[in-house]
Amino acid sequence: MTGAEPAPSPTSEVDTGVDVDLDLDVDVEVDGSLTGDELNTLFHAAWPGHRDTDFGPVLARSLLRVTARRAGRLVGYVNVVGDGGVHAFLLDTTVHPEERRRGLGVTLVRAAAEAARERGADWLHVDYEPHLTAFHERCGFRPTAAGLMALGDLAKDDSAKDDPMQERPVKDDPDGPRDG
Repeated sequence: MTGAEPAPSPTSEVDTGVDVDLDLDVDVEVDGSLTGDELNTLFHAAWPGHRDTDFGPVLARSLLRVTARRAGRLVGYVNVVGDGGVHAFLLDTTVHPEERRRGLGVTLVRAAAEAARERGADWLHVDYEPHLTAFHERCGFRPTAAGLMALGDLAKDDSAKDDPMQERPVKDDPDGPRDG
């Protein structure tokens, strides 16, 4: 694509790789208007236990976001943040329970991937729980090894003995033991 060509619409160029039963009434848009109240309403419907959140800081730091609306009502959302380089991270993929099992989530993620690629990302990362593996594979992700640290746990444990940040030899560490 040259700079003079228009960018494809997120729905016309997205090949989800699955049978999609999206009604023509669902509008998928990259970086469309979005309010925190709309997100809280969607998250309350989709995520049990959601508490109202100020989404201003989240939206201000997004590389992009993709929304889906039916008759103007927000029914799907995904956020992408970037590292300022070639890595982008998929966050908060959410589809309203009444809209699930029709391919909307895959459509949102694929639109986000294409938009991230157009904005310079070479890699799209996502973390997910094991029961979501099949969904993410349908979106085009492949499993990789990754690490996760619960930062809230660091404040709970103040003993040096159990400090997860303290460097210690790790069995089978390819770099071998670390000297302090």
